[in-house]
Amino acid sequence: MSPTLAAPSIPRTEPRAEGSDFTPLARQVRESGLMERRTGYYARTITFNVLATAAVWVGVGLLGSWWALLLAVPAALLSSMSGFLGHDAGHKQIAASARTNRRLGLLLGDLMIGMSHGWWNAKHNQHHANPNHEDKDPDVAAGALVFTKEQAAARQGRLSWLTRNQAKLFFPMLLLEGLALQVASVQDLKNRPLKERWIEGTLMGAHAIGYLVLAFTLLPVPVAFCFLAIHQGLFGLHLGMAFAPNHKGMPMPGPDDKWDHLRKQVLTSRNIRGGPVTDWFLGGLNYQIEHHLFPGLPRPSLRKVQPMVKAHCAAMELPYAETGLIDSYAQALRHIDAVGH
Repeated sequence: MSPTLAAPSIPRTEPRAEGSDFTPLARQVRESGLMERRTGYYARTITFNVLATAAVWVGVGLLGSWWALLLAVPAALLSSMSGFLGHDAGHKQIAASARTNRRLGLLLGDLMIGMSHGWWNAKHNQHHANPNHEDKDPDVAAGALVFTKEQAAARQGRLSWLTRNQAKLFFPMLLLEGLALQVASVQDLKNRPLKERWIEGTLMGAHAIGYLVLAFTLLPVPVAFCFLAIHQGLFGLHLGMAFAPNHKGMPMPGPDDKWDHLRKQVLTSRNIRGGPVTDWFLGGLNYQIEHHLFPGLPRPSLRKVQPMVKAHCAAMELPYAETGLIDSYAQALRHIDAVGH
């Protein structure tokens, strides 16, 4: 196992020799009918999100003053919700057709929030294949933050100061996450096939032009700059708050750990307790264990599948990590603080 600091101990249970421990659970979920598409739910949610986003911009135009900055808050929430829906499309939760899911991802990602659906989806699929694996999961690769003591030891100069203070700077840095995702999307265009490069580049360009034209046409220049800063800052903060609690501080498999699908997904993931508000605020990602075991499971079905997964983990004597929202951040921050020092 990787010598990551502050990670819980990993049980050395192994899958049974006669077959996969995941198979009985997969069969139970499939037979429950919960894997079926929830097209009505997604049609309503996407329609509401698009119309609400348009309504916010109408409100910005009607106010046309510093009072419009208040609308940057719902604008940021709606941008995050578009991102969550794009995430669901990337996992083919919304439609049966891969083409339809991709088109929805392009609409929700590239056009509505200026983030490349193709780039993010490829990166996210790598994460799902090997969650929390230092060498295979891009989400725990060294970047602005580091997640293992080996990554921290390699930092020198000013970066070492950033690493030592990364827990304190974590939430302030998330204010830049939305912009960072958009910049990375543009940078990745050169790696995409020519047709995808033109499609995604055109859509992201349309987003950028439309976004800036609306802001600077509807608002005085100083107000427009403030609106954009608040909107993008809160958008990045919300996305980071939704993704950060899911794996940070959880066990990280090393090169010698041979885990089956059940253990690979359950041991590295953490669920967040809560109700409908938590489900909405975190875009269903609070059911991280269920989502990782069944990526194609529609978001409304995650809560219903949870009791089956809990019971199966108990039967397999696998720890099922679940905590409150505040404690999840505390665990993640303790981990990156220990690593940073």
